[in-house]
Amino acid sequence: MNKSRPHLLLVDDEASIREPLGKYLERQGFRVTDAANASTARSALLSYDIDLVLLDIMMPDEDGLSLCRYISAHDGPPVILLTAKSEETDRIIGLEIGADDYVIKPFSPRELVARIKAVLRRVTSGAPKLDRSGNSFNFDGWTVNTTEQTLHDPEGILVPLSSGEFRMLEALVERAGQVLTRDQLLDLTRGREGGPFDRAIDNQVSRLRRKIERDPKDPQHIKTIWGGGYRFSTTVTRL
Repeated sequence: MNKSRPHLLLVDDEASIREPLGKYLERQGFRVTDAANASTARSALLSYDIDLVLLDIMMPDEDGLSLCRYISAHDGPPVILLTAKSEETDRIIGLEIGADDYVIKPFSPRELVARIKAVLRRVTSGAPKLDRSGNSFNFDGWTVNTTEQTLHDPEGILVPLSSGEFRMLEALVERAGQVLTRDQLLDLTRGREGGPFDRAIDNQVSRLRRKIERDPKDPQHIKTIWGGGYRFSTTVTRL
């Protein structure tokens, strides 16, 4: 990332929002490439070294959630969603599939700049992790490789995980034995504390349980701590 002038991709089909916002962001020291639709945004992502995407959810043809899913699946830059107040379900879905933050329209440009800088700081510094060597964990025969972002079951078979599911598993495994509240998990996996988005964490945990638990209804690895959050209860070995 160019720390002096981070490169933003602003994706919004409304020129009345896109153009003045782009100019404002440039005055704040950012380099801005804009796109009126997902197709143009995809081309920009392939053509430029983008540091962060500002992405409107409601767009004609391919919507912002589809593009967010594409960016997340290809380990692309962080995404901040630009959403209408009525789009709470879409915001939850966006966070679940990999968005890093959201801003509700109409928004203060100053608040947006603050959110952008906060996400870029997190990307640069990374989420806090335990100070350990190595990049793989083992629990009950399962192997997690944090560099390759892979999970193999006890028989050595690769288990596909979304980027959001992997971030959740990594946060839990690296802090095995600790009770993590939903706010902490939101911060560790998406860099945001957000009361109404507790449901996003619960949904992510539920999907992860279906992949690693023998009986998801009676989980042995990811335990629910009533009134607290979640705890990874299986012994974890750093490889």
